[in-house]
Amino acid sequence: MTAIQANGLVRCFGDLRAVDGIDLEVAEGEIYGFLGPNGAGKSTLVRMLCTLLLPTSGSAQVAGFDLVAQANELRFAIGVALQDAALDDRMTGLEILQTQGRLFGLRSTEINQRIQELAPILDMSALKALVSTYSGGMKRRLDLAASLMHSPSVLFLDEPTTGLDPQGRLRVWEEVRRLNRELGMTVFLTTQYLEEADELCNRIGIINNGKLVAEGSPAQLKRSVGIDVVVARLESGHDNASDALAGIDSVQSVERHGDELIIGTSDGSRALSPIALAFGRVDVPVIELALRTPTLDDVFLEITGNRMEEVDL
Repeated sequence: MTAIQANGLVRCFGDLRAVDGIDLEVAEGEIYGFLGPNGAGKSTLVRMLCTLLLPTSGSAQVAGFDLVAQANELRFAIGVALQDAALDDRMTGLEILQTQGRLFGLRSTEINQRIQELAPILDMSALKALVSTYSGGMKRRLDLAASLMHSPSVLFLDEPTTGLDPQGRLRVWEEVRRLNRELGMTVFLTTQYLEEADELCNRIGIINNGKLVAEGSPAQLKRSVGIDVVVARLESGHDNASDALAGIDSVQSVERHGDELIIGTSDGSRALSPIALAFGRVDVPVIELALRTPTLDDVFLEITGNRMEEVDL
């Protein structure tokens, strides 16, 4: 089943095509990450999928509802936590969660139960304090909890951990995993943290200049830009050490640089043991074996020409 389907989605602002004909399909129960440099169009796409912006052309369905014709039904099926937390500073955290629950038709007992279930991402001791006293990280977690009060089937997270300390970020990661694992919730997230995308996402899409330019699992994307490299640092005087690697199928190239061999391989983690055993069989002393694999930052640079930067405006 498909949770999010977009066909030729376009959004223009005057002459600017911020989103330029995107086709997208996200399966139910998937955690899908969306990356892009500043101004690439990722926040615009999220706002369209959440019914906050009308598309200029194209179509989309989210949770089985048409983006335009069934916008009201769609809003009840999704949870949304955007970059700017929509919180009233004059209310307490508890009042915001209770109001959110009532807006979605929950009874008082159901609201109290949901708040307890969301305790791992909340600062429960601060719920009765005014939001104006909250730190930026506390506001982010409260906004996330509010988006989950009605147990949506699809959750949109736009930069969900921006401004959180490492501990707070890990708490959000664990909650996202739990929602996906235990409830089968589909999660669509944008992030400025490549580690976050690598850790959480089943698949990643990269948008550049309004177009979807790459898509795949983190492993697939990393393999698309280069092979793994095993660096073997040897004791000096073993000039023929590379000959020992001739029988290893996954070894694609070997270069000698002083006392180091730079070994290109199709699967570095699996090649480490055969490489070590091959050196052992010919009595080549190895001082160190190190694995270097392509990163999502390498993918991002290769595809967009940029390193991952700050949040879109």
